[in-house]
Amino acid sequence: MTLQFPTRLLASVAVIAALAACSSGNKRPKADLAASKVTTIGVNAYLWRASLETLSFMPLVQTDSNGGVIVTDWYANPNAAGERMKVTVTILDQDLRADALRVAASRQVNQAGQWVDAPVQAATVQKLEEIILTKARDLRRMAIGEKD
Repeated sequence: MTLQFPTRLLASVAVIAALAACSSGNKRPKADLAASKVTTIGVNAYLWRASLETLSFMPLVQTDSNGGVIVTDWYANPNAAGERMKVTVTILDQDLRADALRVAASRQVNQAGQWVDAPVQAATVQKLEEIILTKARDLRRMAIGEKD
């Protein structure tokens, strides 16, 4: 009979501790909004939105949220007369990762009234990718309420 008392006591303490843990604060963990299942589009919603916001100054020719493709029309910067750019952004995955984003740019210069293809500096494409990724991460942080 003396063996049952400690067993019942331990069981009672375990039940009380479990109940106390369940009711303390009623805090539930926040869902990871970066998960791919929260979007109704075929690609990561943060990368998609960040790409659209980043390219918002350029006219868009094609946007396909299921395929993850954004194609701009030629854009001539008013500060760089005789030069224009065209950008294609492809989002390759539903996860927010650097390798889920591909940016390609084309550049043309005006020579004697004709648009001629010209090389794009690799740093230009890399900078666009960095801007989009940073903006996507910031959008995610704001959505889940993270502090900086």
